[in-house]
Amino acid sequence: MENEPNELRPDADGEPTFLGLDPPTSRPAAVIVPVPYDATSTWQKGADRGPAALLAASAEVELFDLETSSEPCRSGILTGPPVLHEGDPADLADVVEEVVATVIGQGAVPIVIGGEHSVSIGAIRAAAAAVRSGGDRLGVVQIDAHGDTRESYHGSPFNHACVMARAREVADIVQVGIRAIDRSEHDTMDLGRVFPAHEILEAADDVWMDRAIDLVPEDVYLTIDLDAFDPGIMPATGTPEPGGLDWRTVNAFVARLAARRNVIGFDVVELLPHPAHWACDFLAAKLVHRVLAEILAARGT
Repeated sequence: MENEPNELRPDADGEPTFLGLDPPTSRPAAVIVPVPYDATSTWQKGADRGPAALLAASAEVELFDLETSSEPCRSGILTGPPVLHEGDPADLADVVEEVVATVIGQGAVPIVIGGEHSVSIGAIRAAAAAVRSGGDRLGVVQIDAHGDTRESYHGSPFNHACVMARAREVADIVQVGIRAIDRSEHDTMDLGRVFPAHEILEAADDVWMDRAIDLVPEDVYLTIDLDAFDPGIMPATGTPEPGGLDWRTVNAFVARLAARRNVIGFDVVELLPHPAHWACDFLAAKLVHRVLAEILAARGT
C-alpha cells in the first residue's frame, strides 16, 4: 500500500497516525506513544509540537524499508492517543511509565515520541521493571549530544538534563555521540561507557560500535535525542550542538544494535518543528520507521 501525498488518516480522536495508517485489525507489533511535553526544556521551546509534526510528516515516508527489504506496517503499528500532561515532570514519568508498561505487557514495542527528553524517564522505568521481573537487568543505549547525567537541574531531578542519571539508577547505560557535558557530569560519568562524537567521527573503522554494544545486557531500551545529529542535517531541535553524527552512522549503529541485542522499546525526542526546517520533521519520522524496521527484521517479524 502506498500513501498518497499529504494523506493523513486520523485516529478515532482526530489525531494523525504514524504513516497515515488505519488501526491494525489484530494485535500490533508496535505502539506509538506521543508525549507532547516541553515543561523542562531550557533553551528553545516548542518540543511539545514535535509529536504532531513527526506524525504529519510520516505520511510521506515510504512503507517499504529498502535496507531491510521489509514493510514494518505489515506487522501492525498502532498510534495511541497523546499523553497530555502540563505539570511536574515527576508526575509525567509516572503516567508514561504506566502507558509503556501496558504496551510491553501486551507484547508490543513501545515507541515514545517526544516532547523533550524528560518523557523518556517513565518509559525507561517501565522497560527496566519488565526486564527485572524476569530476573535480568535492562541496558539503555543513549544517542545524544548531551550527557544528561546531572542529578538535578533547575530544581528537579526529572529535568531533561537528568534523564540518564535516572536511567543509570535502574539500568546499565551506554552513551553515544556525546559532545556537551557539565564538569560535574564529567567527574561522575563512567567514561568507559561514553563514546564521544569526536572519537566516533575520527575513528578509522566502526569497531567502536561493537565495543558499545558489548557493554549492555541482552534486553535494551534505545533513547535517541535528535540533537545527536549534526545541526547541518537536524537544526530543528531545542539545544543543537555542532560536530554531530550523520545519518548513515546512526543507522548503521542502530542496525547492529538491533541485530545483536533485543531492543524492547525506543524513543525519539526533542524535535522542535520550524517552518524553515520541515525536512527535519521528515528525518525524525523516517528515523522512527528505520529503527522499527531494524528491530522487527532482527526478530524475523
